[in-house]
Amino acid sequence: MVKEEVVIIVGAGTSGISTSACLNHLSISNIVLERDDCLASLWTKKCYDRLHLHVAKQFSNFPHMPVPADYPKYMSKDQFVKCVENYACQFNVKPIYNRLVELARFDDTIKKWYVKVRNIVEGSHDFDEYVCKFLVVATGQNTDAHIPEIQGLDSFPGEILHSTNYKSGAKYANKHVLVLGSGNSGMAIALDLANFGARTSITVRNPVHILNMEILNIGLIMIKHIPLKIVDIVLAILSKLIIGDTAKYGIPRPNKNPFSWKWIIDAGTLNKIKSGHIQVLPALKSILGDYIEFVNGKSYQFDVIIPCNWDGDYLLNENGNLQRSEFHNWVSKTKFANNWKGNNGLYCVGLCGRGIEPASIESVKIANEIKFLLQNE
Repeated sequence: MVKEEVVIIVGAGTSGISTSACLNHLSISNIVLERDDCLASLWTKKCYDRLHLHVAKQFSNFPHMPVPADYPKYMSKDQFVKCVENYACQFNVKPIYNRLVELARFDDTIKKWYVKVRNIVEGSHDFDEYVCKFLVVATGQNTDAHIPEIQGLDSFPGEILHSTNYKSGAKYANKHVLVLGSGNSGMAIALDLANFGARTSITVRNPVHILNMEILNIGLIMIKHIPLKIVDIVLAILSKLIIGDTAKYGIPRPNKNPFSWKWIIDAGTLNKIKSGHIQVLPALKSILGDYIEFVNGKSYQFDVIIPCNWDGDYLLNENGNLQRSEFHNWVSKTKFANNWKGNNGLYCVGLCGRGIEPASIESVKIANEIKFLLQNE
């Protein structure tokens, strides 16, 4: 039996929860489908123990509910998860867990989305079918852990641990650890390892912008009042003046400005790099036993490899990857402020990769537009 809903939200991460809360706030019926068994599984299950938000709490609010005043400026992972749980409770967000969306397509005949969902509880072979007027994709940029294909990886005798399973650097003191990937996860884990005394190296394959927390906070204040293009230029200048020339440490700066390119928020990693406690290496070439060769021709011996790579698998249709490709093009080609809206009642939230507050703004916009469309049917 096909069930009919007004809005279906795919994903119960922070973006999906905030969108559902905004819809509930406007008394618009919706359901949230989540393949895991908890809210915000990235935060509750896949983050290391000492993680703190790198963005100040005033820029980490959810719609209609600010962060508690007695929380510190930079929340711990546990404090943030508590905020998420309280928020979902306050706005009656009740995801349907262990549900994997296997098919989503727009039916031109009935002008609605058809969504096929599999119950992935062990032992279950059940499917649910839905139709809805509006479909919101809130699956996030980092959905599935990915171990890259590397020549000779199977010959490595040490530990290979994806960043989603990394909890603490305590057991890696004095070990040679290679972190693959210089995104925010890789940089943060490299810092945690170095603080625990690991002999840490990190690969940097592509140019990246490094902003400290103060520069980012300035940018987030400015963007509310000043055009993005100007904010982008100001942040680039501040980064060059305050952070300095990162290229001499093996981290080239891209030609595009920070808000046009994914940035890295530095919480102390750069100082560890400058002091020699973290070694920066180029892209990895091959592995032979515990020796790893890099594209510059140099080889080093390692005990542990920690990949920080992800697959972004948004939605699949009967053709395989059509919607994933569609979302990739949609998000990459649209501007920061308007990449939340597609066609035929299709929306995405939280895929712009700009943090909690921009995703919250998208949630409010989506809920308000759906309300407007329903009122003007």
